[in-house]
Amino acid sequence: MSEKTVQQNTDICYLNGEFIPLKDAKVSVLDRGFIFADGIYEVIPAFSGKIFRLTQHLKRLQDNLTAIKINNPCNEEQWQTIFNALIEKNNYNNTDCSVYLQVTRGVAKRDHVFPADSTPTVFVMVSPLAPVNPEILKKGLSVIIREDIRWQYCNIKSISLLGNIILKQEAAENNADEAILVRNGNVTEGAASNIFIVKDGIIKTPAKDKTLLPGITRDLIVEIAQKKGLTCEQTSISLDELLKADEVWLSSSTKEVSPVCQIENKPVADGKPGPVWARMYQLFQEYKKSLKQ
Repeated sequence: MSEKTVQQNTDICYLNGEFIPLKDAKVSVLDRGFIFADGIYEVIPAFSGKIFRLTQHLKRLQDNLTAIKINNPCNEEQWQTIFNALIEKNNYNNTDCSVYLQVTRGVAKRDHVFPADSTPTVFVMVSPLAPVNPEILKKGLSVIIREDIRWQYCNIKSISLLGNIILKQEAAENNADEAILVRNGNVTEGAASNIFIVKDGIIKTPAKDKTLLPGITRDLIVEIAQKKGLTCEQTSISLDELLKADEVWLSSSTKEVSPVCQIENKPVADGKPGPVWARMYQLFQEYKKSLKQ
């Protein structure tokens, strides 16, 4: 893998073997990512230069590339080298950032059938990762409920996000932070997050299947709950259960674990972040702190 040496600067990205200024990064209009959204992406937090659950993120990347029949262009060591180089080149060694990587099938003649000999396009960039807004932790998020209009393989982290974008925009237009999605009467996830509820002290989150993305932060929350003796069930959640929950949380790489205190402008329980969420939030922060040591 060749590397082009550049002077240390901000906004350096990686594109097809070269480290270059982000403003200079360009791909062909015939790239299948541009033409067909034919590709996979990952978003990976890094805390003070320490990459968050790298192995788990790269396993999900591999699973997704396999699902759409793209050969992984890098092994774990090569990916880690690229990520660490970008963190250093962009001066994020002592602060938090988000690593975005995207792999498309590459450049080929426009045809719905997979090309036989295309070379994957590999793009990676880093961005600052702001802490969760303290107001969110105090007041909680507001969400709307919408029918899940997306495709049948939501477990694949496809760069084709138009369905999610439409739903997220509806949330924004309704002064909400997120849209919680429902399919066949059951909650699946948020437009850009996974979901948890708490009822009578029991944490529940939808079981992993093709209707939702297997979130890395989601999985960590489940692991933490199990290790700390908190009851956590991975099971179906009906819309009625959601509306009657004592607590509702959303999780993602950027939201971490955030409380929901309003659904369709109505309060969740007493309208305040709940005690089980407070405990999980504390445990999550302790896990993050351990990464930095």
